[in-house]
Amino acid sequence: MSDLYPAILDNHHFMLDVDDLHSLYVEESGTSEGVPVVYLHGGPGTGSSAEHRRLFDPEQYRIVLFDQRGAGRSTPHAEVRQNTLQDLIADMEKVREALNIKRWVVSGGSWGSTLALAYAQAHPERVLGLIVRGIFLGTPAEISWFYQHGASQFFPDYWADYIAPIPYAERDDMLGAYHKRLHGNNEIARMGAAKAWSNWEGRTLSLAPSHNIIEHFSDPHTALSVACLESHYFVNRCFLEENQLLNNASRIQDIPGYIINGRYDMVCQLKNAYDLHDAWPLADLYVVQEAGHAASEPGIICALIKASNEMLRKLS
Repeated sequence: MSDLYPAILDNHHFMLDVDDLHSLYVEESGTSEGVPVVYLHGGPGTGSSAEHRRLFDPEQYRIVLFDQRGAGRSTPHAEVRQNTLQDLIADMEKVREALNIKRWVVSGGSWGSTLALAYAQAHPERVLGLIVRGIFLGTPAEISWFYQHGASQFFPDYWADYIAPIPYAERDDMLGAYHKRLHGNNEIARMGAAKAWSNWEGRTLSLAPSHNIIEHFSDPHTALSVACLESHYFVNRCFLEENQLLNNASRIQDIPGYIINGRYDMVCQLKNAYDLHDAWPLADLYVVQEAGHAASEPGIICALIKASNEMLRKLS
């Protein structure tokens, strides 16, 4: 099966106050009697979408989506205060408790895989299974690959547009240069930096250029949250200890899972998925040929649908 499930509406949605500053958008779809699954969007900062509901059989799953702090429909938009990985893990528990869910399948791609793994390692007793795609382990080497030197060699034309807002003298630290502009007081410079940062990501996500992806990342609302939140998290090394997700993999050894990665993923390299599989051998590893990073690529969709269906069989 390579197609998404048919489009469905959410059953209900609400705003959940998680502290004195942040309020999260939360929704449910599918069947209330199904296996609970929460899908974690990427970025951080991209927000959830109606397409994410379509990765799971709505007759078998109780599908939960939420927009993480500062992203999508959550408020305040693009806010970095009180916004750490530990905050997001705590938010997931608040969402789970608000919905009266005892245990759930946790799924996510890219940054969503980071959050899924960190949450599962913090609360393994709450996780029925894991489905993670486009593996990002949150290490300095991965951040440097995409924002300093590595991916730039494969996309020199797109890279030229990415570095254009930054003076030559500051280009030896692109992350720092962008962070300064994205979190400064010059709104014109801030928005210009946000668009350049987000466009770099949108143009490199898929194996073949995707107008829909580029248009989404070019949207000013999305660009601002993606750029501000990603730069905030990456300057702070994703609020992870060195190699934390691999070093703590023993905490999820007994959790069934699926690891999915495109062979030609230039955002989150395939080696990340192999390293995770070595540390978590119970999980099944799917290497998707002729695919990059985007969840919308046909081969990635096929693997995600297959994993969500096989997860049901494992849990039964």
